[in-house]
Amino acid sequence: MQARRIPLRMCAGCGEMKPKKELVRVVRDKDGQISLDLTGKKAGRGAYVCPSPECLKKARKARRIERSFQCKIPDEIYDAMEAEMERHAASSPIGKDDAGK
Repeated sequence: MQARRIPLRMCAGCGEMKPKKELVRVVRDKDGQISLDLTGKKAGRGAYVCPSPECLKKARKARRIERSFQCKIPDEIYDAMEAEMERHAASSPIGKDDAGK
């Protein structure tokens, strides 16, 4: 039996190709609202970032997400995404195991 192909996506922050499930999706919906899509199922144009605030900061500095969506993203939205990403990392079981080591 053939092995299933794992979809890869490039992180907008570090530029590494990683499996889609390991990345967090940033979405611009049809109304132009930009938000994090932690489930990966929201409708709209997407860009991918590693689940670390450092990669989001790199993408923000290089304006890679803005280039992907072809629109200006206000600082408040980046701050909200960063806070949501930190909350998600603190509540995920992976983040708790890594912090204890």
